[in-house]
Amino acid sequence: MSTPTRDDFAALLDESLGGAAGGGFEGRVVKGTVTAIENDKAVIDVGLKSEGRVPLREFAMAGQPHGLKVGDEVEVYVDRVENADGEAMLSRDRARREAAWDKLENEFGEGKRVEGVIFGRVKGGFTVDLDGAVAFLPGSQVDIRPVRDVTPLMDVPQPFQILKMDRRRGNIVVSRRAVLEETRAEQRSGLIQNLTEGQIIDGVVKNITDYGAFVDLGGIDGLLHVTDMSYKRVNHPSEVIAIGDTVRVQIVRINHETQRISLGMKQLESDPWDGVAAKYPVGAKLSGTVTNITEYGAFVELEPGIEGLVHVSEMSWTKKNVHPGKIVSTSQEVDVLVLEVDSDKRRISLGLKQAQQNPWEAFAEKHPVGSTVEGEVKNATEFGLFIGLDGEVDGMVHMSDIAWGISGEDALALHRKGEQVKAIVLDVDVEKERISLGMKQLEKGAPAAGGVAASGSNLKRNEVVTVTVLEVRDGGLEVQAGDDGATGFIKRSDLGRDRDEQRPDRFQVGQKIDAMVTGFDRSKKPSFSIKARQLHEEKEAVEQYGSSDAGASLGDILGAALKASKN
Repeated sequence: MSTPTRDDFAALLDESLGGAAGGGFEGRVVKGTVTAIENDKAVIDVGLKSEGRVPLREFAMAGQPHGLKVGDEVEVYVDRVENADGEAMLSRDRARREAAWDKLENEFGEGKRVEGVIFGRVKGGFTVDLDGAVAFLPGSQVDIRPVRDVTPLMDVPQPFQILKMDRRRGNIVVSRRAVLEETRAEQRSGLIQNLTEGQIIDGVVKNITDYGAFVDLGGIDGLLHVTDMSYKRVNHPSEVIAIGDTVRVQIVRINHETQRISLGMKQLESDPWDGVAAKYPVGAKLSGTVTNITEYGAFVELEPGIEGLVHVSEMSWTKKNVHPGKIVSTSQEVDVLVLEVDSDKRRISLGLKQAQQNPWEAFAEKHPVGSTVEGEVKNATEFGLFIGLDGEVDGMVHMSDIAWGISGEDALALHRKGEQVKAIVLDVDVEKERISLGMKQLEKGAPAAGGVAASGSNLKRNEVVTVTVLEVRDGGLEVQAGDDGATGFIKRSDLGRDRDEQRPDRFQVGQKIDAMVTGFDRSKKPSFSIKARQLHEEKEAVEQYGSSDAGASLGDILGAALKASKN
């Protein structure tokens, strides 16, 4: 029996593979033996007529040594049995890729992490070698925080999480960030178990934001909010701490579901609000510094950690509806009065104007009723003039007190805004913040004694006097008692007992009428009534006739009274 030749083996192999000259090998991954290493290629025998050569770089992951030696058994992909040079066309990359895809599909299905090496940059991210299969790593999936330089991460074997893969299209997307987040979550969970609320611990400031700072507590971060840094006002965390500082904090709150930790520094200090009500009693006058100004008021620091609010309505006696920033400025030292203290809500209400003298009280002390003042006409309205006075207060001259002998409208027309005028003080109402002035009382021939007569102080309630009509209006009559006495007003409803008598147009300027004094306003200006006089005379007539003529009828009595009143 003859010994089988190489050709016989090839024929048998070809027969077993079902193709001529080893054609059944093509497109398959087969095992071969390294027979030699020549320069940068490995010579591999897979049992075909000829050997194949495969670049050594295909046997190593990016940046790693191939570690190949003669005699090693390796898997390769048979691209073609024989090329133009008579050699087998083999590929280790294709073999690794096919094997890698099989393995990756299993790991992706089980949600396992895979190991790979970042070896290149592409638009929007990086390429990763997953032991033969090439995956795409988006830039946003490299790390938890943005990474400026990825160079230290390249050519280093590390774990990745497969986000999605499509073998038909040859697409794989991986994430390094998902692995880091999962690892950090595991670490955080373990560290949180060792922390308790109220615990005092040292940490290192890692990052500062407008609302606070993140403090590293040894592998886990906690948030130190700006409001928990100090009892005193902190405009920005950088005023208190800096990145890299070691700080002692207290764990205020732990949320095990979100794994968030809230920290505090002020909790380690004594609370300045303890006993604040006794320290700052209502009515106490204090000095403080303006720390913040808003549309609704200004905050004043009384001591570090204790601030009170001066509401806009309590800022000035005279400046109404003005932004607080136009009255005070930040860092200004001011005197304030304590109006209210709420220790539970940590609120103190302060008054700025209350720490200063009430300008209406000051005016009343300096300018008593009957004194003469001078000021500028600030405004003219349909009912009078507003005069600017000392202490930034205004006084009003009613149109009926501007001039004698003319109507109020004509008197208003005699004056203009900006004009300097003199007037006499008729009344000061501190509570209502009102000052009543009179100008006609200073005219030559006007009643003397600072307007005493003009104010009607020589008249008595229920006294019947003769008045002269100065002005006829729709609402009634402006009248004057006597020839040079006090001026007053008779309302339309007081012009007569009957409705047809209550028409102002039945009277004329200069006409003299008998009327009863019914009262005085706050400036002691009298009010008159013809109706009251009629009812009073009627009552007297009933009493008179009722006692002297018991047999007279009521009609006779009223008739006699009416006749007497007309006489």
